[in-house]
Amino acid sequence: MGCRCQQTNQIISGHSGDVFCVKFSLYGSHDHAMDTRRPVVCSSSFDKTIRFWNFKTAKEFRVLDGHTNGVCGIAFSPFNNGRYLCSGSYDDTIRLWDVETSKTLHVFKGHKHTVCNRKNDNTSNRIGVIGGNGYTICSGSYDYTIRLWDVETAKELTVFTGHKNWIRSVKYSPYITDTICSGSEDNSIRLWDIRSKKETNIFKGHTHWVWAVEYSPFVSSDNNNADGTMTNPNIICSGSWDNTIRFWDIRKNKQLYLIKGNDNEDRGICSLKFLALRNEEKRNKNTDNHM
Repeated sequence: MGCRCQQTNQIISGHSGDVFCVKFSLYGSHDHAMDTRRPVVCSSSFDKTIRFWNFKTAKEFRVLDGHTNGVCGIAFSPFNNGRYLCSGSYDDTIRLWDVETSKTLHVFKGHKHTVCNRKNDNTSNRIGVIGGNGYTICSGSYDYTIRLWDVETAKELTVFTGHKNWIRSVKYSPYITDTICSGSEDNSIRLWDIRSKKETNIFKGHTHWVWAVEYSPFVSSDNNNADGTMTNPNIICSGSWDNTIRFWDIRKNKQLYLIKGNDNEDRGICSLKFLALRNEEKRNKNTDNHM
């Protein structure tokens, strides 16, 4: 089984089972022998392995082996250039890996069902990237729970309950400390406070499963960051099998905007990704330079 890169039409083959998730990896991208940078792709599969590939040559150069069932979601740490990787599996566990040594650091056990993301969905993981203060992992499962884990001790810190069906997506907030957002097949989006260990918001409006949640990068003049950029931490976005994308205001606990897909052409929203666009000034400058 393999995966394909649309931009280069490159086919990467080597897995012996279905490929569930594919991500680019920053860690391991430096080829010390050649003193060059190489683009690296990481994939997880039903063959129970996680594999790293040289994007240009399509050659495998690292395998992480330890799960006893198919590996679904993978997420890299936002620090150390993604040296640490967490993975969720049909064996009901989460594993934390050191990519450099290819070793399992911890196995997190507690979920009663699959810790997995939707097949072929490479953006909406139910394994939270190592977040908070850098020492926790959050995970969502088919057992209807979200769990918080201590990275150093592998102990379960908190179990969040409230969803009435499979959890399809969990995300740490990049803006609000100690906040997790989740989407579920109970058609709802929920916010959770890590400190109080309680649900703080529930957003209802979707008429089908919520498979993706994201924190919006929309700018706001009221929220200036230290680096001069502006963000609005109060907007979240959700994608659903009802073929809609919805934007929600955390403060008012209400829907702000809805984007409806074409029911004759689209089947549902499975994943979401915001892309950074150049501002108008930069676009005009680039246009002037080419005149």
